[in-house]
Amino acid sequence: MLKSKYNKLLPQLKTELKLKSISAVPKITKVVVNVGVGKLAGDAKAITVIVNELKQITGQAPVITKAKKSIAGFKMREGDTVGVKVTLRGTRMYDFLDRLIHIALPRVRDFQGLSPAKGFDGKGNFTLGLTEHVVFPEVVFENVDKVFGLEITIATTAQANPQAQTLLRALGFPFKAN
Repeated sequence: MLKSKYNKLLPQLKTELKLKSISAVPKITKVVVNVGVGKLAGDAKAITVIVNELKQITGQAPVITKAKKSIAGFKMREGDTVGVKVTLRGTRMYDFLDRLIHIALPRVRDFQGLSPAKGFDGKGNFTLGLTEHVVFPEVVFENVDKVFGLEITIATTAQANPQAQTLLRALGFPFKAN
């Protein structure tokens, strides 16, 4: 549904961004959903629960990320589990973004809109954080033992933040007014 909306918006985005070709219009290349396990790093059962919940939310098996170096200050050794992530592309990516925009974000408590000033990285990618994963409809709240947050990074082919923001606004992302 979001993919077809993007295809319909291509000519409008081309003129709005003053581009010479439709091929130059920015597009979303991938979405990375990341969960840092933090204090749960030693609890194998909790990590399994996070993996299963993330699999339900995204529809794709996540990858467990390991520490590359030992850091004594964080009491972390090389090879310890530090997070769980999923990289979505294609149809799954658009389905996930559709659910994020229309179902999950409106269910966030005290949601006022996404901050355009904080989320962009300068190269056209947007990152947002959710403090509770239970805002997704796939998660049954009664079965949840621990609530965890997740970070969602949307990678685009935009060259700069204003182009990426125009693209995401056109797709229906609820940004705050500047």
